[in-house]
Amino acid sequence: MFIQLNNMLRIAIQKSGRLSEDSLSLIRECGISFISSSLKLKTESTNFPLEILFLRDDDIPGYVADGVADIGIVGENVLVEEGMQELAVEELGFSKCRLSLAVPKADDYKGITDLEGKNIATSYPNLLQAYLDEKGVKAHIHTISGSVEIAPSIGLADAICDIVSSGSTLISNGLKEVERVFKSQAVLIANKSLNEEKKAILEKLLFRIHAVQRAQRAKYILLNAPNDKIDEITRLLPGAKSPSILPLAEEGWSSLHSVINEDDFWEIIDKLREAGAQGILVVPIEKMIV
Repeated sequence: MFIQLNNMLRIAIQKSGRLSEDSLSLIRECGISFISSSLKLKTESTNFPLEILFLRDDDIPGYVADGVADIGIVGENVLVEEGMQELAVEELGFSKCRLSLAVPKADDYKGITDLEGKNIATSYPNLLQAYLDEKGVKAHIHTISGSVEIAPSIGLADAICDIVSSGSTLISNGLKEVERVFKSQAVLIANKSLNEEKKAILEKLLFRIHAVQRAQRAKYILLNAPNDKIDEITRLLPGAKSPSILPLAEEGWSSLHSVINEDDFWEIIDKLREAGAQGILVVPIEKMIV
C-alpha cells in the first residue's frame, strides 16, 4: 500500500552503471522499498519518505548544491573534480576505483617526468592538473568526455588519465597503468540548507546506512570451549562488548557468542583453535545496531 508523504527527502543517484547498482542495493539493504525501471527518471519509496532521481553522475553535485535534490550518491572523483567537497557527508565504502594515468603498452615509461610536454586526454582536467602541479610536470591537457582510452591509438594524445577499476579496459585498448592520481569511492552528499524535517529524515537514513555498514565489516561467531579456557578465549574476542557465555549440556563446557571484525577473522580463528575452541561457527550479519 502506498504511503502518502508530504515532505520527502529527494536523493539523486547515477542513472546507470555500477555506481547506480551499488547505490540501489544500499537503499534496499536499508529496508527501503521502491520500484525502479530503466524508463523512469524518478521513483518514490512506499515505506520511507524518500524520492529517488536518476541523473548523470556529473550533474549530481550541482543538483544537490542548487537544492533540486536534497542528497545524492556520487563518486568522490566527480565531487572533487567539480570542487564541491564541502557537500560530502559520508564515505560509503563501495564503488571503489582510482583515477590513473596510462600510456601505450609499448612505451618505455620510466617516471612521471616522461610526460613533460606531452598531450594527455582526460575527463578530469582539474584532478589531473592538481596532480601534475604537485609533481612539477607541465603537460598539455585535452578534456574529452567518453571513450578516453581510444585517444592514444587515434593520435589525439600520448597518454590518458581515466577511471580504473580492474584495469581490463586499459589492457583491451593496448594501454598500461603507470601512475595513480586519485583514489575514489562512493560518497553521500547533502544540500547545506535542508529544513529541520528533511534533516531528521536524513538522520534516520544515516542510522540505517551505518547499521548496514557495520554488518558488512563484521561476523557473528559461535564456539564451544572448555570452562577452564573461557578467560583466555574471551580475551581473544574483540566483540561489541564482552561475549555471551551459555552453559552446554556437557559438563565443563560452554558456548561463547561474539562479533569479530572481518579483517581480523583468520588471525583470530587460528588463536581461538590454539586456545581450545571447538565447533566454531561463523555467520554473516545482516544489520548491526549499536
